[in-house]
Amino acid sequence: MSHAGSMSELIWYSKPELERPLLIMAFGGWFDAGTCATGSVEHLSERFGGERVAEVDPEEFFDFQEVRPEVSFTEGGEREIRWPSNDIHAAATGGNHDLLLLAGVEPRLKWRTFVDNLIEVIGTLGVEMVITLGAMVAAIPHTRPSRVTASSGDPELARRLGLDQPSYQGPTGIVGVIHQALGERSIPAVSLRVGVPHYVSGPSNPKGRQALLAELQRVTGVETGHGDLAAAVLEWEERVGSAVAGDPEVAEYVRGLEDEVDSRAEGEIPSGEHLAAEFERFLRDLGD
Repeated sequence: MSHAGSMSELIWYSKPELERPLLIMAFGGWFDAGTCATGSVEHLSERFGGERVAEVDPEEFFDFQEVRPEVSFTEGGEREIRWPSNDIHAAATGGNHDLLLLAGVEPRLKWRTFVDNLIEVIGTLGVEMVITLGAMVAAIPHTRPSRVTASSGDPELARRLGLDQPSYQGPTGIVGVIHQALGERSIPAVSLRVGVPHYVSGPSNPKGRQALLAELQRVTGVETGHGDLAAAVLEWEERVGSAVAGDPEVAEYVRGLEDEVDSRAEGEIPSGEHLAAEFERFLRDLGD
């Protein structure tokens, strides 16, 4: 284990040789409704395994009176303190791209310095593209497919993959700062964001996670195992449906959302095979 240098808050555990890695990241909090984003990254970590290769030392980026560390005990009965964690794990997929995975905590301080540390990871491990995952509450019904918005600030990448270009103006989070920094350095990046029903309480939304993972697979060709969540999605839909049926006012409101969604014209969606092939061509062209 070694610190990367006097100007870096990175702690390196290893620097493995990876196959054309993609960095997939998500941060808990404001941009992680229903833990869809961080839960998707954790799903990938469970699917592919992997090792911790680096972490961003939390000391400079958190007010520990605001985000307090937690005390717990190990299986051996030893007391330990767990700090806010931004660990990067490497996972071999056996496909065209290995993965670097970060399911972290949005820093409270020094965002630009924090991003500089991520840029160092990208350069050191040869990351070809960064994909951020996010989730926001929206006026959508739980009975319809979760919609994922995919965008890129790189005009050529957006054109070739048929993605939106960012149009949002207003307060932003660490993900917005990351995308700005990546664009300034000409590092390709894609943002995937899923909407989740605002009237559904609870910490976990497997339907949103499944939608994010399916879109990630469609864009990159990486086999995400999103089908493994089918049973959890069905149970969630049944539980939410039962709760909605028990409240006539909410049920009427949901029917209105359904009518609104059903009335929207859906454009033709490119196939996963087409998108993944264009994704690979774009990355190859970057290397030429």
